[in-house]
Amino acid sequence: MAESYLIRGASLADGSRSDILLDGGIIAEVGSGVSAAGATVIDADGLLALPGLVDLHTHLREPGYEQSETILTGTRAAAAGGFTAVFAMANTAPVADTAGVVEQELALGEAAGYATVQPIGAVTVGLQGERLAELGAMARSRANVRVFSDDGFCVSDALLMRRALEYVKAFDGVIAQHAQEPRLTQGAQMNEGALSGELGLAGWPAVAEEAIIARDVLLAEHVGSRLHICHVSTAGSVDVIRWAKARGIQVTAEVTPHHLLLTEDLIAGYDARFKVNPPLRRREDVEAVRAALADGTIDIVATDHAPHPSESKECEWDAAANGMVGLESALSVVHASVVENGLLDWTDVARVLSQTPARIGRIRGQGESIAVGGAPEIVLYDPSASREFSTADLAGRSVNSPYLGRTLPGRVVATFHHGYATVLDGDVRDTAEIAAAAGAARA
Repeated sequence: MAESYLIRGASLADGSRSDILLDGGIIAEVGSGVSAAGATVIDADGLLALPGLVDLHTHLREPGYEQSETILTGTRAAAAGGFTAVFAMANTAPVADTAGVVEQELALGEAAGYATVQPIGAVTVGLQGERLAELGAMARSRANVRVFSDDGFCVSDALLMRRALEYVKAFDGVIAQHAQEPRLTQGAQMNEGALSGELGLAGWPAVAEEAIIARDVLLAEHVGSRLHICHVSTAGSVDVIRWAKARGIQVTAEVTPHHLLLTEDLIAGYDARFKVNPPLRRREDVEAVRAALADGTIDIVATDHAPHPSESKECEWDAAANGMVGLESALSVVHASVVENGLLDWTDVARVLSQTPARIGRIRGQGESIAVGGAPEIVLYDPSASREFSTADLAGRSVNSPYLGRTLPGRVVATFHHGYATVLDGDVRDTAEIAAAAGAARA
């Protein structure tokens, strides 16, 4: 029998309070004085109810790199952070460049039951940047792929990028570009500037990001296709995207939580938890991407959740892997970086962390408003809470978080996916319980 829940007295993003009944695989009732015999009642006084979060940029590592993460552990981490859907990047082994691989990822997500896993297909075969992958076959597959990216690598060949943009127009797809001119970033270890010179680390110049974005928005305009820019990190990139949007080009952009909060100064201690690509930038860049998210130039927040085993981070800086885990902390970091200072309100948070990423990725049943008949994908968040972030807050396989030991606001109290709870009282539910609940929901 499917689970049913009565969420009593939750605050909605617009400031109103309401009861919410999840029953029969839908939001069955929203209002005051709701009652339902047999439903599990959750006292949500003081809690904020938001549409389930949607991450357009997650590295789940399976198949091939299960020592870092699996689809099961990654979606547990997603649920812990309030996410009900994640888009899985293609840099797996084998690469997600065929219909068979993306369908395997989809099936593993369905079996895990913690969140919808929507595969992202590679743009080029093997992420090699030489010839287009099976874009049409992936789009026609059961995985219904609509986002394609070689993330981790830039599609640096302009002709190949043009052909990819032209190809995906036929099925309303989008190319998500990792904007990094490879010739300008060979051996790069951190943001290029005075600090990189002082620390003796090879610099990653802002222009290497900005030049690719400038090229690609012009290509997108030329062919009339959709382009998405991954992990925007510089003030100059914001300027280019703002210009492109004013010109009517179909470009969307994301910023990561860590680029909204952290700066290059943290690298002075050579702690590899802060090594990421693109690198942490200057305070001026952080302020620019915050302002761009507030004014709509940057459309969404996406985590770029990138788990690594301890040995890949607990080593000298030059040898350490790039990347940070971010699913469990994303909502709190957005709260700290753009809500507490008044740049965004909770309606905006629902837009940039749920509604718009679902629209960009063309995923159904996610990012919907909390209303009768809607999809029962909801996160309950306590905005008044505060905690020192620790490994106890991490539900995935890897612990390479840049926030360990940092005090963060807020706490995810409950997450509901397909109408059943994946997180209750702040704890991720047992795998067997979720499998049973998922099976009942599908019945």
